[in-house]
Amino acid sequence: MNDETPPPPRKRILVFVLVPVLSLLILGGYLHYRTYAAATAAQQEQQNFVPQVRTTTAQEVDKPVDLTLPGQTEAFNVANLFARATGYVAERRVDIGSRVRKDDLLLRIAAPDLDQQLEQAQAQLGQTQAAVLQAQAQLQSAEANTHLANVTKFRETTLANQGWETRQNADNASANFSVQTAGIANARAGIAVAVANLKAQQATVDRLQALIAFEQVKAPFDGVITARNVEAGDLLTQDNASGTPLFSIARDDVLRVSVYVPQSGAIGIHDGLEATVTVPEMPGRTFTAHVARNAVALQAASRSMLTEVDVPNPDGAIRPGLFVNVTFSIPRQAPAIVVPDEALVFNADGLRVATVEPDNTVRFKKVTVYRDFGTSAELRDGLRGGETLVLSPPADLADGGKVQVAKPPAQDQDTSRQTASR
Repeated sequence: MNDETPPPPRKRILVFVLVPVLSLLILGGYLHYRTYAAATAAQQEQQNFVPQVRTTTAQEVDKPVDLTLPGQTEAFNVANLFARATGYVAERRVDIGSRVRKDDLLLRIAAPDLDQQLEQAQAQLGQTQAAVLQAQAQLQSAEANTHLANVTKFRETTLANQGWETRQNADNASANFSVQTAGIANARAGIAVAVANLKAQQATVDRLQALIAFEQVKAPFDGVITARNVEAGDLLTQDNASGTPLFSIARDDVLRVSVYVPQSGAIGIHDGLEATVTVPEMPGRTFTAHVARNAVALQAASRSMLTEVDVPNPDGAIRPGLFVNVTFSIPRQAPAIVVPDEALVFNADGLRVATVEPDNTVRFKKVTVYRDFGTSAELRDGLRGGETLVLSPPADLADGGKVQVAKPPAQDQDTSRQTASR
């Protein structure tokens, strides 16, 4: 018989329960420690994290500003030609699109009644010229009679004083001299009247000759016929300026381009300033122009100034009435700071840029934009130029934080060197 007895059941149960519990507690403590250590490391890493950013330099520029504005071409000169003589269209030599030179004959008017009036006036002019000659002959006759009367008066008076002639004959000779002297004044007055009639008739002839000259409608300047409203045989009425013009002619070897320049660029606009004109329908071709005149004053409604640019057009490539783009190179009144739009940050604190100090510390500075060029902006204030700016700053980038400046790719460096050398 075996005297040994088995251990009590309670001790065995206690061993089997405590060992797993202790194991679980040790494992839970280890896992908690790992989680805590990982969180602490992540927090420390977050605190020590230095973001890598791209940067650029705030450029101080004094080059002219390129300002592109829409405009419309206009003919340098435009004339509507009306009839100045009444008659029928005998001949028409041009049509729409005809190129003409100054004084080229465009149209001839047949006006026989006007021709007859001129012939009648010229005949009357001949009569008045003869009347002037007749008056001059009468003056010469009156002067000769006066000279004879003067001699007779002297002779009769001398003989009467000597007793050889009667006093009555001497008085008659004196009276005749007075009459002949008055005849000279009358003849001179007749000449004045005849000369006045001659001038009046000459003016009538000149007027009719001028109207006769208007029977030939000529081009007032070099250009192209843009409208034709008559045909051969049409009846034309003199001085019918309220009606339809015979022709419209436009000078297009030089074109005017009307542009409204806003206030931001009006200060730098002056006569002679060079501009470039481009036509959307003519890609790859530009036309050099110059500011010819400007309105000086800005329109109150739009705060813009009417400016006219003259564009040489010797080959007629540009046509009047086209929509064009005009680019001005406007001189700056003072050097300006230009930054990329990527460097601008707008939030509750306003418009700012993030600058990088020499120790890689970030400082935010408030700026004011003067004008935006689409991809870059010209600042009114806030920077002096030469500052290092952060491009596309991270949302969590704080003032006073540290950053790591990323080196630009080699290709960008080569491009920057080429730009700087230019």
